[in-house]
Amino acid sequence: MNIPIDKLLKKIEEELTLAKNSTKQENLREKVYSIKILCELILDEKQRQTEAAPLNPVPAYQPVTVQPSFQQPVTLNQPKKLEMEDEANGDSLFDF
Repeated sequence: MNIPIDKLLKKIEEELTLAKNSTKQENLREKVYSIKILCELILDEKQRQTEAAPLNPVPAYQPVTVQPSFQQPVTLNQPKKLEMEDEANGDSLFDF
């Protein structure tokens, strides 16, 4: 639906004038509801226009190929080996 906004605003003004001049609460509520609907039409139309022509078009989907990257293990500065007595056989606690 492509209704010019000027036409909708003119109709809102008419409904507002009728709402101001209404003497019954029921008529006032009907006119205010009509104004609400007209405002929603304007907002929906604006939203459709922005959705139809986005400012920043989204690029087409392009699959990304992931190649594994291998990193060299980090070498930590190990403290100097403790010198052991003659009875020790190796570096491990379990070496007897």
